[in-house]
Amino acid sequence: MDGQVAIITGGSKGIGRAIAAAYSKEGCAIVIAARTKADVEAAAAQIRDAGGQALGVVADVSAELDVDRMVGATLDEFGRVDVLVNNAAAIHGPISAVDLEIGKWREVIDVNLTGAFLCARAVLPHMYARGSGKVINISSIGGRKGGWGRAAYRASKAGLISLTETLAAEGAEHGVDVNCICPGGTDTEMVRIASGGRVNPNWVKPEEIASVALFLASAGASAITGEAIDVFGKTNPLFRPRN
Repeated sequence: MDGQVAIITGGSKGIGRAIAAAYSKEGCAIVIAARTKADVEAAAAQIRDAGGQALGVVADVSAELDVDRMVGATLDEFGRVDVLVNNAAAIHGPISAVDLEIGKWREVIDVNLTGAFLCARAVLPHMYARGSGKVINISSIGGRKGGWGRAAYRASKAGLISLTETLAAEGAEHGVDVNCICPGGTDTEMVRIASGGRVNPNWVKPEEIASVALFLASAGASAITGEAIDVFGKTNPLFRPRN
């Protein structure tokens, strides 16, 4: 990935931070976007301390002006965008749909789905103009099927899979590949909070998701677009311990 530039939303923690580290090791310049300034600065500094190139941008992906500013800062600093990883996410604890407040519903949909749309809409014209680019959306095992108490989260992640297919169809003639990763339960701060502090030894490691994101950003994945790739690990519904 030498000479390439990647924007990673939600890049200061968890899966996003693991992807940023993996890309940076391959020579990619990284733009880390997240809402908390201290977290953004710490993640960007870690990459620079390791010898990589990194720019931190404080941005809320659900805010159109923030997204435009993020992309503008990327172009000002590096002059191009080769990869967009839509990883920023919001989640809610287990709560039935009838008890889910509309404010929480909108927050989750705005970050997980509208945010990915806004970011893609902002970078795709630049990718189209160059005739190349990669967009990688981070969905979830929850995007594959509904489940009790996760109405907004699972609906947003299912919508992200459909958005992936739509953007792939539109980007094909411009040389832009758009794919989606559906992680199973992953050991991140967000998942731990949503699980009430519970830790599951079977959770996927963020680095395992990052390895798939690295492949999808590479030239070796040029034959893959419009796909949603499951990375469930031992949370895979097919996995059943023997009696």
